[in-house]
Amino acid sequence: MMRFLQRLGKSLMLPVACLPIGGLLMGIGYWIDPSGWGANNLLALLLIKSGGILIDNMAILFALGVAIGMSKDQEGTSALAAIISWLTVQTMLGVGVVQLILGADATVPAAFSKINNQFIGILCGLIAAGCYNRFYKTNMPDFLGFFAGRRFVPIMTVVTTLIVCIPLYFVWPVVYNFLVGVGEAILGLGPVGAGIYGFLNRLLIPIGMHHALNSVFWFDVANIYDIGKFWGTQPGGVLGQTGQYLTGFFPVMMFGLPGAALAMYHTAKSSKKKIAAGILMSAALCSFFTGVTEPLEFSFMFLAPGLYVVHAILTGISVGVLAALPIRAGFNFSAGFVDWFLSFKAPFAMNSWLLIPIGLLAFVIYYVVFRALITAFNLKTPGREDDDNSAEMNIELGSSDYAAMAKAILEGVGGADNVTNVDNCITRLRLEVKDRLLVDEKKIKAAGAAGVVRPGKTSVQVIIGPKVQFVADEFKKLVR
Repeated sequence: MMRFLQRLGKSLMLPVACLPIGGLLMGIGYWIDPSGWGANNLLALLLIKSGGILIDNMAILFALGVAIGMSKDQEGTSALAAIISWLTVQTMLGVGVVQLILGADATVPAAFSKINNQFIGILCGLIAAGCYNRFYKTNMPDFLGFFAGRRFVPIMTVVTTLIVCIPLYFVWPVVYNFLVGVGEAILGLGPVGAGIYGFLNRLLIPIGMHHALNSVFWFDVANIYDIGKFWGTQPGGVLGQTGQYLTGFFPVMMFGLPGAALAMYHTAKSSKKKIAAGILMSAALCSFFTGVTEPLEFSFMFLAPGLYVVHAILTGISVGVLAALPIRAGFNFSAGFVDWFLSFKAPFAMNSWLLIPIGLLAFVIYYVVFRALITAFNLKTPGREDDDNSAEMNIELGSSDYAAMAKAILEGVGGADNVTNVDNCITRLRLEVKDRLLVDEKKIKAAGAAGVVRPGKTSVQVIIGPKVQFVADEFKKLVR
């Protein structure tokens, strides 16, 4: 299971790397026009809509990333299958089709208006990758030969997704309504309830169902409407109370998560610090400035799920403590610097400046906790994967004939019939084989490999160096 989650986390790295620029563009645009969101300023409109292309379609990006990363040879057919799976779910479980199923006079459950979330994106990616891995070598009779091989993958993806939609049709509203019910049940618990909400808010992000909970506290599902009342657009605000479900997110998003990013960077392997910095530091800036945390959270939530639970606990503590203090700040977009700065003028703001020293404390706490847990439990956060070591980064191939090297390695692992999966990391060719006894390490090393590692009974890792991608491409051609 842990291996599956780590591979899933690795698959999400590509789409996650695209998100920080989207969050920053939206944050700058919102800062220019905080009240109109682009309606009053053409530049703000351009920035907000440009950033929204990525942020608003995060689920689709995740579907593509997971499909490519989890497929056997990262071939583009799996990405096409992911889009097909996504469109199938959005159509069959969308409001329009559900309305037809229930009848014109029936009320469509609110859950079906929230079907375009990250969980569904990841699920569609997994369906597409599973169908690709299972059917990309399927043979057909001659009269159906056009649909053989990879062309058969999209067909089976549609069939599989339609089957998955049947239980989702019944399960999805139950899950959604349960979360809304949980939110309504903790309303009367004051700061403790706010803390529970903060914890669940972060915990539900991986499956995209935090929106169900947010609708209870931020909007009008239970007549709280914390956002609208804080900014004075809805009546009934109470000074010192309104904003209690918003304030505690600022220390986490502006300071806590950047502190976690710094801890992950400092604990990354020396050979991977530059790669880790590219993902973590841009995501940390996005979190601080705009409050968009998904680029940072998705960078470690599947690689180190236990660490993500700790993050959710710390968020709950922050939201609960701030709800008990005479401090109030709110947001329209998210709990980043932009909204913190703008909320000073809000009618129910209180002592917003105190979030800076509290945030600095949150930075220290997150940094210390994350660094201690990462090192104590050897958590596989970005830059700490067991894919290579610093010595492997300096390996130079003795020959540029990658095809010949791939062919020799294939012979060393027992031929194409013995290989069940091919993947590669920064320096290693990672293989799964049927019979480990057919693997001849001497032949593999004679092909020019720097070494061979066997982490499991059927797993073989061939150490090649930073040019492994070229060898891997040639190897995949031989086993197709």
